[in-house]
Amino acid sequence: MDVAAMHELCASFPGAWPDNPWDHEHPVFKVGPGERGKIFAFLAADKVGVKAGATREVADEWLDRYPDDVTVMAYIGRSGWNDLALAGAIPDDELVEAVEESYRLVVSRLPKRDRPAGWEG
Repeated sequence: MDVAAMHELCASFPGAWPDNPWDHEHPVFKVGPGERGKIFAFLAADKVGVKAGATREVADEWLDRYPDDVTVMAYIGRSGWNDLALAGAIPDDELVEAVEESYRLVVSRLPKRDRPAGWEG
């Protein structure tokens, strides 16, 4: 999977929108209205950062399965965020599932009034 395909996937979720708060080459994707929107994916040329589990212990399962293609995200990794390589050994369907799970975890923590119509909880 490449970054263009990942961008398209992230944009396809209900209520998802790109933002570039740090002027990087690729955007982050948020869900929720404006200032209250929360990030569910950090895009980079060769990886995607996702909420890989509700806890660090759950997210560590990715490290065990793909030690060469998964790293704990700087600063927010302790909260279950991992970087997943786009062109490594992780199959595309698992990358898709990881982004879907990140979206689900982030949306489920939004106040009900901020959750987009059409999301499946």
